[in-house]
Amino acid sequence: MNTDKIYAEQLANEYAPKEASKVVALKKLDAKAKLPATIFAYTFGIVSALVMGIGMCLCMGQIGPGGTAAPRR
Repeated sequence: MNTDKIYAEQLANEYAPKEASKVVALKKLDAKAKLPATIFAYTFGIVSALVMGIGMCLCMGQIGPGGTAAPRR
């Protein structure tokens, strides 16, 4: 019968491996292109926060001899 053949072809097409769409390929390429900028942004942000935090601690006298606290007697 011809309907059995059509049904078999539909099943084969349903389970056959499919190629990725162009949208998926573009999203992967976009993520690959943005990766260096993302790594730089996170690294620069973390280092800047640490440097500024240490600077604030030094200025406030929490660590080191700095600060404007009252002189010791």
